[in-house]
This record gives sequence, C-alpha cells and structure tokens, in this order.
Amino acid sequence: MGRKKENAAGAEAGAQFQHDWRRMLPRLRYHNLSHEMLVKAAKATKLAAGEASRADECCETPSPETENCARPWAFDCTAGMGEDSLILAAAGFRVTFCEYNPVVAEHLRECLKNALNDDENPQLKAIASRMELMEGDSVEIMKRLFSEADAPRPDLILLDPMFPERKKSSLVKKKLQLIQQLEKPCADEETLLKTAMASGAGRIIVKRPVKGPYLAGVKPGYSISGKVIRYDCIVKTDNGQ
Repeated sequence: MGRKKENAAGAEAGAQFQHDWRRMLPRLRYHNLSHEMLVKAAKATKLAAGEASRADECCETPSPETENCARPWAFDCTAGMGEDSLILAAAGFRVTFCEYNPVVAEHLRECLKNALNDDENPQLKAIASRMELMEGDSVEIMKRLFSEADAPRPDLILLDPMFPERKKSSLVKKKLQLIQQLEKPCADEETLLKTAMASGAGRIIVKRPVKGPYLAGVKPGYSISGKVIRYDCIVKTDNGQ
C-alpha cells in the first residue's frame, strides 16, 4: 500500500473512533477491578479493592503533590485504545502510556482531554489525572527515560504488541479491527522485551493470545490465563534478573 493510500486508510479508521472512555466506567468501579485479569497480574488487588477509590474520594481535583504521592508507576508501551492503561490507573497506578501511530495517539489525546474535563464523572476525571500520554516509539522512549543510572524506575511495564492477524478475523471486535488497520505486528519482539527488561522495572507483564507463543520466546515466571487472553509475568528478582 502506498503512503497516500495508507494515510487515507488511517484517517478513515481514525474517524470511526469515539473519543469517550465513559463506556469503561462499569469496569473501573473499585468492586469490579479486583476481578480484572490485568489487575491480578499486576498484583494490585489491594489497591483495586478500595485504596484507589478512597484516594479518588479524597482527591477529586488532585494537585501534583497529592497525585504523585506514594503511587506505583506503570509504563504501558503499547497503548492501543487505552483500556489497559485506564484499568491500571483505576487500580491506583500512575500511568505513562505510549503510542507510536499518530492517528491512534490523537484518539487517545482526545479521550484523555475529554475525561479530564468530565465534571459529570468525577471518578473518571480522577483516574485520567493519573495518566500521561507519550507519542512515539516506546523502545526509544524507554531508552531515553531509563538509560541513566539514577533515573526513576517504573514498578510495572505492560507490553501488548499487535499479534499477527488470525484467519477468524471476522470474529474480532470492531474496535480491534480498527486498530489492526492502523497498527502493525511487532517487527522486533526481542528488542522490545530486552529494552523493557533493561529498564529496571519491578515487573513486566506481557499480554498475549491465550494460545500464543511467549514474546521473543522468553518464558515468564508465571502466567494468568482467561478464555482468550493470557498475561505472562516476568518479575525482577533480588539479583536483577
């Protein structure tokens, strides 16, 4: 596909996005979060069970001082529609989420702006206040942020690279079909995972199809599996491995 046709296809797909995260609110309620597989993989069930909601009640309009106080930091390398980042932020994490595709990044930027201005939904507004979008290649962003010895380290890195399209694509949800028009399968899984592991993060979570291979062939410490999705968890040990 030529660049003009590719850009046109991207613009057409982007126009179908709804810049609204309010549909996620039922999943973001604190009594539902502890059942989310991602929250279990992040070992954030205690936060999801109440700490995040209590923080939101106290800080509906958070200041930078209260916002960054004692919150674990999650770094989402492959933001996509932003749903996983939202779940982590709702569970109490401060979240940096990256997106390299400019059309998808613009969608996320609009979603974030709308959520931050949503006075009718103070919970969503508080969750969005813990999120920061970075546009660009996540490998380069990680190298820039974490290369210095004294740089702050994320508590968690989430990797969800686009998996090659399967034959049963007609069964894929519409929102995923839109993403598949814009995103490409990860060309260098090894570099993505190695860069994440070199960041010094306490935990790396890799989101995969339940029957998909391990990312870059690296076996995780443990996995949490559902009917469709599997979360592979690589945990930093005392010796740094």
